[in-house]
Amino acid sequence: MNPMISASIMCADIMNLEPHLRDLEKSGCDYIHVDIMDGTFVPNYTLGTELIRRLHQDTRIPLDIHLMVEKPEEKLNYFELLPQDVVSVHVESTKNIQKIIETIRKKGARVCVALNPATPLCYLDYLYDEIDMILIMTVNPGFSGQKLIPATLKKIEDLRAHLDAIEKSGILIEVDGNVSFENAPVMARAGADVFVAGSSSIYWQGSSFTDNVSRLRNVVLAEMKKTS
Repeated sequence: MNPMISASIMCADIMNLEPHLRDLEKSGCDYIHVDIMDGTFVPNYTLGTELIRRLHQDTRIPLDIHLMVEKPEEKLNYFELLPQDVVSVHVESTKNIQKIIETIRKKGARVCVALNPATPLCYLDYLYDEIDMILIMTVNPGFSGQKLIPATLKKIEDLRAHLDAIEKSGILIEVDGNVSFENAPVMARAGADVFVAGSSSIYWQGSSFTDNVSRLRNVVLAEMKKTS
């Protein structure tokens, strides 16, 4: 399959989003990645319900909504969700992951389960029949600009092998954290499908945004062709 690029809106100029949204549309980005942080689950506050509503109004690009919040089951109803959206919920943030999956489904969106770098894959053992995507954090969540945690590459590889073994290859693997031009091909080789792109690639200062999106997609696609 072709690599999918999810542009992290947290790295954009929030005060000047209109022209940026037009650039996103021209670039062919597959998703807009929206990080929602509550200052409790992660040590940062970002974005919120109003931005989700406005993005739905102002662009047709699907949203990739990443909930980094405590007790997301109590907060899902804050957000407007559309059928093309993907909602990621961390297994570490709740004791009611099945309930949250059911709520997301009822709202019509696609379901993604997220794992922090040190969270083992066994947390997914009874969820594979219920999810569309798995988000592997390759840095500890909370801030952009961090360095890749090398052990997460093996984690991606192990997850891809397991999905193939249990005949769940249709579940996409998303990666988030230092998805640079250098790291993205390695992530693709390990088995990633969806790449959350931010300050280390498509928002690289001094370069054309649309050129950077194309460059990232091309370096990942080249690696995928080698391993197919």
